Amino acid sequence: MAYLPRLADQELQRRLAYAGGVLLEGAKATGKTATALLCAGTVHHFDVDANARALADVAPDLLLQAKPPVLLDEWQLVPELWNHVRRAIDAQGTPGQFILTGSARPADDVTRHSGAGRISRMRIRPLSGFERGVGQPQVSLKALLRGESFSVGDPGLSVPGLVDLICRGGFPGHHALATPQCMQALRDYVGEISRTDIREVDGVARDPLRVAALLTALARHVGTPVRASTLAADVAARFSGVTIARLETVAEYLAVLERLWILEYQPAFAPHLRSSTRLRSTPVVHLVDPALAVAALGATPEALLRELNFLGLLFESMVLRDLRIFMNHQLAEVQHYRDESGLEVDAIVTGEDGAWCAVEVKLGSAPAVVDAAAAALLKFASRLDTTRMPPPAALVIITGTGYGYRRPDGVQVVPYGALAP
Repeated sequence: MAYLPRLADQELQRRLAYAGGVLLEGAKATGKTATALLCAGTVHHFDVDANARALADVAPDLLLQAKPPVLLDEWQLVPELWNHVRRAIDAQGTPGQFILTGSARPADDVTRHSGAGRISRMRIRPLSGFERGVGQPQVSLKALLRGESFSVGDPGLSVPGLVDLICRGGFPGHHALATPQCMQALRDYVGEISRTDIREVDGVARDPLRVAALLTALARHVGTPVRASTLAADVAARFSGVTIARLETVAEYLAVLERLWILEYQPAFAPHLRSSTRLRSTPVVHLVDPALAVAALGATPEALLRELNFLGLLFESMVLRDLRIFMNHQLAEVQHYRDESGLEVDAIVTGEDGAWCAVEVKLGSAPAVVDAAAAALLKFASRLDTTRMPPPAALVIITGTGYGYRRPDGVQVVPYGALAP
């Protein structure tokens, strides 16, 4: 299967130009190794090469003294290499020496000796719609952060087409599959998380039924702020004979899913406000790709089209995935805003220069839907104390369908198929 060029290719090259090593982190099957292979000079695959694992035990320096960049694939299987890599970077003092890839975050004590100044951490996510060739990308997120406006035609996406994109997901290895095959592969992926992957993180045997039930509960709450107690209650209510009795156990399961890069939290944005309105700080829950939520629920495209509210949350999660991919540099953030009055903003995107924009995500593009989203963004903007923080560079509504244009009130409407980095 042909390699699909992605934004991560350029970002990896950029980091190798200044850092001694780059650590590529992300869920399994997101394409970390394929991306790293594009520029690796030497390759060691620790998941399949027993000799490389043995050499790491007895003579790790021999692995590292090779043509750079040296790719240490699934390095967390030989975690003692971390300190050897640090020392090799210090000894040689040149950038671009090593690429490390890992599909599970090791325990904190493995990397207790910081890689700061030596190793740059880079997150690899599934492919965005832009990278998959969706639509007609003409509206740059970076340009929106500069305050630029756009007027673009309808890129031609329909709601059924968006459902297909959500169900297929962005895992590179599935790109050439038909949608039914893709969805079955994703169901298998979720099954492996429950049965095998979750044990590999720390060697603790966990009940696959409870893991599967928790993943299903997370899928039901994707795109919402949800607490561990709510997830535990959801498991108990919907799965006969399956309970997670202790909230501490739920927290442990969630922590392991996060270490597998499957679970993502969208943190809260804390702006300076003119009023004393209290902010809500519970993070919003997302899976690394909304297709995993579809797979965990065993949903079908036809069923999603009958559940438009839930479909809207999945679409929002897909947009959030893409925004994170577009902003994949160290100082960028994608947060959310919620306050006690019920006012919400789906995404606050902040660039590394401090410029930021507020984004609402709507599956439809009907005038009433767009008007309501614009009213929420303008109300949010009116509450900001701009004497203590910069105003937003843009107020943006990302829609599933329709045209792109700047409204008379200044709010920019951007169809998903037109969105670009």
